[in-house]
Amino acid sequence: MKRLHLVLLSVVLLVAGLASAQTPARVRGIITAIDGNMLSVKSRGGKDLKIETGPDATIVALELHRSPAGRPVPSEGRRPWDLEPNSTMTNGMVTAMVEAGNGREHTLSYKDGAQRVVVPANIPIVTSRAGDRSLLVVGEYAFIAATVAADGRMTAQRLQVGKDGVRPPQ
Repeated sequence: MKRLHLVLLSVVLLVAGLASAQTPARVRGIITAIDGNMLSVKSRGGKDLKIETGPDATIVALELHRSPAGRPVPSEGRRPWDLEPNSTMTNGMVTAMVEAGNGREHTLSYKDGAQRVVVPANIPIVTSRAGDRSLLVVGEYAFIAATVAADGRMTAQRLQVGKDGVRPPQ
C-alpha cells in the first residue's frame, strides 16, 4: 500500500506542477479512497479532503526518432517542443523497454534524469540518414531547425526532407 501511495503522490505533484495560475498547496496525509480521478485524503491535521488528480500524467509519444548507431544522443534532456500545444521533446538513451497493453513503454535516460514514455503501436519510428542536395525537391515536405540572425536571415542547422512518400514526422 505504501508504494501505491508514493506513486499516486508523484502523479499529483506532476499534475499540480502543470497548473499555472492557481495557488500552490501541499497536502500530507493518508489516502483513504480512490474514485476515478478523485482521491480522498485524511490530512495530517485530521481534515477529510477530496483532491482531483487531473488528466492522466503518462507521457505518450507522438513520434519516435532513433539515432543512428554509434552517434551520440543529440541535446540530451527534456524540454518544451512546438509540435502541439504543451508538447515536449525527450532525447535520451533507451535503457529499458517493455511491451504493455497500450503500446511499448520505453525508459529514456539522460544526464539529468530518466523518463518513462509510452510509445503506441501506431506511432511512426524514423531514423535519419545522411543525404545530399539532390533530396531538396520543390513540393517536398521538410522540417528545418534554423537560427535567426539579428537582421532576420535564417540559416538551416539541421534539415530533414521527405523521401519516397515518407515525410519527417516532426
